[in-house]
This record gives sequence, C-alpha cells and structure tokens, in this order.
Amino acid sequence: MRLTLFVLVLIPATAIAQPVPQYPAKPIRLIVTAAAGSGPDITARIVGQKLTGSLGQPFVIENRPGAGGSIAAELVAKAPPDGYTLVMASAGSHAVSPALYPKLSWDPIRDFVPITIVSVAPNILIVHPSLPVKSVRELIALARARPGELSFGSGGSGSTAHLSGELFRSMANIRIVHIPFKGAPSAALGVMGGQVELGLLNLPPTLGQVRNGRLKGLAVTTAKRASAISELPTIAEAGVPGYEASTWYGLMAPAGTPADITGKLYSALMPELRTEDTRARIAADGGEVVGGTPAEFAAVLKRDLAKWTRVVKDSGARAD
Repeated sequence: MRLTLFVLVLIPATAIAQPVPQYPAKPIRLIVTAAAGSGPDITARIVGQKLTGSLGQPFVIENRPGAGGSIAAELVAKAPPDGYTLVMASAGSHAVSPALYPKLSWDPIRDFVPITIVSVAPNILIVHPSLPVKSVRELIALARARPGELSFGSGGSGSTAHLSGELFRSMANIRIVHIPFKGAPSAALGVMGGQVELGLLNLPPTLGQVRNGRLKGLAVTTAKRASAISELPTIAEAGVPGYEASTWYGLMAPAGTPADITGKLYSALMPELRTEDTRARIAADGGEVVGGTPAEFAAVLKRDLAKWTRVVKDSGARAD
C-alpha cells in the first residue's frame, strides 16, 4: 500500500518536471499573401531557407493569394499564437487591404505582432518610349498641357501600383486616367504596346524591359534611389517633393505570440539579413534589405495605413 501511494505521488511530480519543448520543436508554416513568384513569395522563400538553417526546423511556404492578401492574413490572425504559423505580410495586404475592404474580420495592428520588415521594393515610373518626355518634370508639364488625355496602367484597381499612381496624380496636381489590367505583367505590356502612356509598376518585372529600351524609366517611387537602377532619381527629387510609395515585405506572428518566441525569430533572422548572399538575392529582385526592429515595423505599418486609407478615400479606389 505504501509503495502504491509513493508511486502515485511521484507521477504528478515527474510529469511537472518534464522539460518544455524548446522552440521550435516542429516545422513552421510561413503563409504568403500572394501567389508563387510574387514579391512576398520570393522574400518568404529566402527567409524560410535562412531560418531553416539557423533554427533547425523546416519553414514550409504556403501560398494563400486572394482578396489583396486578406485571405492569408485572416488565416494567420486566427491561428494559435504559438510561433508555428507566421505570415510574410506586405504593404498591400496589411496597409492597403484594410482600406479597400472595410469589413475585414481581422485588424492589421490588433491581430498581429510585427517581427521585422525584411525588405522594401520600389515601383518604377515608366512611359512608352515614344512619349516626348525625358524626366518627371517634363511628364508633369505634358499632363498639365493635356489634362485627362494621358492614362496610366496598373495590375488592377486597388493594387499598390494603382494607388501609387493616384498618389502621384494628387501630389503632382495633374489629371491622368487610371486603366486597370489583369496583373502587373499585362499592365507593363499595355505601356509597351501604347495602350496606356505610363505606369508606376513593380520594379522586378519591368527592369529588364527598361534595360532593353522597350520601356523608358523616369524615376522610382521609394524615398531613396534603388540600387538595382541607381541612375534613376526618386520621384521626390525629380519634381514631386515628399512623394514616397514603397512595397515592403515583413514577417509577422499572430497577436498573443510569446515575446520569447518572436524575439528568437528576430534574433535568428537579423544576422541572415546582413549576409552578402541575402542582400544579393533580394537586390536581384529589385529590393533592398531593411531588417528593422519590431517597433520600427509597427511605426511603418501605422504610417502606411493612414497614408493609403487617405489615398483610397480621395481617389475613390475600389477592389476588383
């Protein structure tokens, strides 16, 4: 009897003494807000590969495109906050979609913990080679001389390219007409084919066409020049002071994820972002490594939410 009681007393104590599995103890899902081959997807695969090596568990990339990235965001917002479901968020999914879809079931600030902005990618202001302009100032002058006659293409209503164009139109005080296409590649073809005169499209898919002369690049939309095409000025320095529109890609976890887990992810990723290999791979896609702190990420998100909400309201932009 005494032996039985001794064993029964020991069982709970032994169970309590079992070590808690160290994070990560199993594969991690990294949800992507867009399709394979997109900016968020390329960034997620680079990050996933690097963290797999440094943390010793596979990062499984899972693409959940649709509704401007809000499908993927909702999935992660409702996932258990245990560090095993993360999202490669973007400016489009977390700063633009909330403005375009006012009835979302998730909130970009309340329902997520920012870890770091991995990279920033510019859009590039391109025009058809036959358009008689060589600079942003000349384009603005032409648009003012021909109000409502010039059109700009984008990958769809409510896309970051569309809103970048609307911000340019507003800040440059010009009248240009938006023409949505089914995807950024189609919009680039629209500019090359003369269906529209200009576009503010993502840099990676258009850079080759600028290099071979099928498109004329005038400026980039970021606050600083892009290393991939550093000869081009920013729109701000080329004639529209204060203009800035960038697409960022950042790692986030569901709200409530323990700080020691998000801290471990941040600490593991920072050295990887500083390597020449990572910087070169992201630069090849037209991006620039950022690697900011969670607080800096939160500030950028708050700023961009306010900016794009204002642009959506002023332009009347709607989701496709």
